[in-house]
Amino acid sequence: MQTKRNSVEDYTIKSVSQRQYLLLAIPLIISGISTPILGTVDTAVIGRMPDAAAIGGVAIGAVIFNTMYWLLGFLRVSTSGFTAQASGANNYQEMMLSFIRPMILALLFGFFFITFQQPIIKITISILGGSETVSAFAESYFSIRIWGAPFALANYVIIGWLIGMGRVRLSLITQLFMNLLNIILDLVFVLSLNMGVQGVASATLIAEVSAVLFGISLILYTKDITFSISYSKIMDVHPLLKMAKVNRDLFLRTICLLIMTGIFTAMGASMGEVTLAANAILLQIHYLMAYLFGGFANASSILVGRAIGENNKEVYKRAYKLSAQWGISSAVIMALVMWLLGPEILSLFTTIPEVRSTAHTFLIWMVLFPIVGFWGLQLEGIFSGATEAKSIRNSIFYALIVFLLVIWLLVPVFLNHGIWFAFIIFSLSRSIFLTLFIPKLNRMLFHSPHKP
Repeated sequence: MQTKRNSVEDYTIKSVSQRQYLLLAIPLIISGISTPILGTVDTAVIGRMPDAAAIGGVAIGAVIFNTMYWLLGFLRVSTSGFTAQASGANNYQEMMLSFIRPMILALLFGFFFITFQQPIIKITISILGGSETVSAFAESYFSIRIWGAPFALANYVIIGWLIGMGRVRLSLITQLFMNLLNIILDLVFVLSLNMGVQGVASATLIAEVSAVLFGISLILYTKDITFSISYSKIMDVHPLLKMAKVNRDLFLRTICLLIMTGIFTAMGASMGEVTLAANAILLQIHYLMAYLFGGFANASSILVGRAIGENNKEVYKRAYKLSAQWGISSAVIMALVMWLLGPEILSLFTTIPEVRSTAHTFLIWMVLFPIVGFWGLQLEGIFSGATEAKSIRNSIFYALIVFLLVIWLLVPVFLNHGIWFAFIIFSLSRSIFLTLFIPKLNRMLFHSPHKP
């Protein structure tokens, strides 16, 4: 079945200019950066409570949800890729199925988490530790937020589908709606109604439910999709297997990233609280830069997916070129900003002189990160749009092996500098290994007929 119109906003896929690329990328960058800002507000609000254990409890609860949802981030990435390909092929039926199939999977995972909420919280608290008071706050926070799991994961699918369709402004509006509502409810529940930890959790739960209702309303309003499709089409084995393979590979990729981050954090913690705090601040700066690169990567993913759907090699090459150009430009600018304004940026994160001084000692690694890491992040957008997740998985796995080797060799000698050198080598390896898969991707996509 063919759709009568192209749903991508404000540009024609036949010709993509720099301006049109930025019209895709900028809303995606804003949407990505809004997420860590939201976490900062949550911490600041709960930090107004007189009991420090409340902060610890919310922190433990947030770690649980961040880990669960990060592991299932493939729901957004794969949905975006499959939807972009279906949209490029002008295949209305596949556009619908690209929304419905992952939505069913998201709801199943969400209800799984609700069903097994007690084992999840008990096991996590036993691993992370904490006093009885901290654990009690964590359980209170978790027991409320867990009911939002199906909605949080459904929102991944909604955002991914809107991005894949090229509806980037609508994806931004949906994300900002959830985040702003969460912030407003945080302020009301905690500062006005004195609901404490329960208020923070309730604010997030209400925001997640509201975002799904808001997002589906936007989708129905655009008339890009209707939900009249047969059960047999939804359960067609071949596309389900393809979706499962892509999601599996993206899941394993995230596992590798979690292992790397966990080892990095644990090694820093072994060197004392000040070093741990300094590393945490530098990692947050790294995440902000990664979110910026992610906006360009997502824009490239949309173009690549649609180019594959159209079997349009020229647009694919154009997306690749634009991704490289804006990636390099952004990397150089961010490196210069960190080189020139690094101390001022650090002062925004902490007022503790010892932590700030220690972070400044290792600031050079944040100057290097955008230069060595941008290309791997950009290429993930290219490969995601092509739904070729196996190469993403393999490149991260190889980079993790290199990271572990460098950690083993250098940390005993260079201590925290050794940890950061391993991190930079991981980022560089990620870029190099994924680059090696580009020729294979090109042969696979355009030397044989491609069916989205």
